[in-house]
Amino acid sequence: MKFYSTNNKTLEVSFKDAVFNSLPADKGLYMPEEIPQLDPLFIKNIQQHSLQEIAFEVASTLLGKDIPKDDLKQIVNDAINFDAPVRFLTDSTAVLELFHGPSYAFKDFGARFMSRVMGYFSKTDDKLLDVLVATSGDTGGAVALGFLGVEGTRVTILYPKGKVSEVQELQLTTNGQNIRAIEVEGTFDDCQALVKQAFSDAELNAVLRLTSANSINIARLIPQTFYYFYAYAQLKSQGINEAVFTVPSGNFGNIGAGLLAYKMGLPVKHFVAATNVNDTVPRFLSSGKYEPLPSVQTLSNAMDVGNPSNWVRIQDLFGGNVEELKNMLSSYTFTDEETKEGMQKLYEESNYIACPHTAIAWLGARAYAKEHPGHYASVFLSTAHPCKFPDAIAADVFGKIVLPAGAERLQGKEKLAEPLKVDFEAFKKYLINHN
Repeated sequence: MKFYSTNNKTLEVSFKDAVFNSLPADKGLYMPEEIPQLDPLFIKNIQQHSLQEIAFEVASTLLGKDIPKDDLKQIVNDAINFDAPVRFLTDSTAVLELFHGPSYAFKDFGARFMSRVMGYFSKTDDKLLDVLVATSGDTGGAVALGFLGVEGTRVTILYPKGKVSEVQELQLTTNGQNIRAIEVEGTFDDCQALVKQAFSDAELNAVLRLTSANSINIARLIPQTFYYFYAYAQLKSQGINEAVFTVPSGNFGNIGAGLLAYKMGLPVKHFVAATNVNDTVPRFLSSGKYEPLPSVQTLSNAMDVGNPSNWVRIQDLFGGNVEELKNMLSSYTFTDEETKEGMQKLYEESNYIACPHTAIAWLGARAYAKEHPGHYASVFLSTAHPCKFPDAIAADVFGKIVLPAGAERLQGKEKLAEPLKVDFEAFKKYLINHN
């Protein structure tokens, strides 16, 4: 399969090149030259398959011969070695839990798959692979644990100072080995801008072999399609054939993967993008004008994105046809106060403790269901374990959370992070001097 830039469809590269280069020279994003369809017979009988079997089928359909099937199966089985269960809270509302991986966030799917793919392709290269990643919270932890100890790689994570939770920061900064953390005095958008600038700097790229682990990397997007197909399989095993997925959305990679799954043949009724007050996409869907604003800090910090990178991919999937996109995608925005109320109501009504991102998804699901009643499963995505957000969850509720074993082991570990102002030249100097 060839991959093209969203800014220039004639600019085609191999999957390997798309993975390692992350960002095309014209600063578009890579997309597959065609959207292949999953075998209809496979989808018809999808409830008979495990998550790993579904993941392999989707990956091999998308990638073709880019990775031999035996090698790809090994990559998938090693990377996706945890569950993503659908749990019904009411007769019609269910939660898709994506926090059962090592970093307790949905980003484990993308980070672990991508790290194995990069490790596989790097076996034939001698030069160290430098992975740059900006994080608003969960991406960094997933990437750190996904790449930890992967031979031939070095990871540099940029995160905004004071804008990630304690558990998130510990996951970023306590690893050592081939993982480095940089604490930026700015926002996630500032971190992301520094990473993007690094890829376009000729001097830096002459010295280092750079790639990205952000959701701009196509190897992050592909594995995120897996759990949508798997969720449908779980629903189908219960006799349910229609679903609406509500996705907490920041950089729009997660819902972009869902829409890619839909284009590959996933039977789905509708998607809902639920956002915090960083509402660039909801405003676009309402007004038709794409007007990004600087990001605003909220309780749902992993969604604090003012200019979502993956929106161009979603537009590309629909060929720029806004009306077709609107028929498949709705969006709702919620304030911090509404998020707090949502977390409390979800706990009171369903005895379910949710992180703020998950609560926003639940609120979005309720808003859509109220406007569009019908016989379908309303599935909202839980993207992170609540233990990562002690400051956002009421103390009496947080006290009832059972910490995963890995989170307990983080306590008391030494934080290792390099401070940095929003200054590309200083960032560039750090990378060169610490090569």
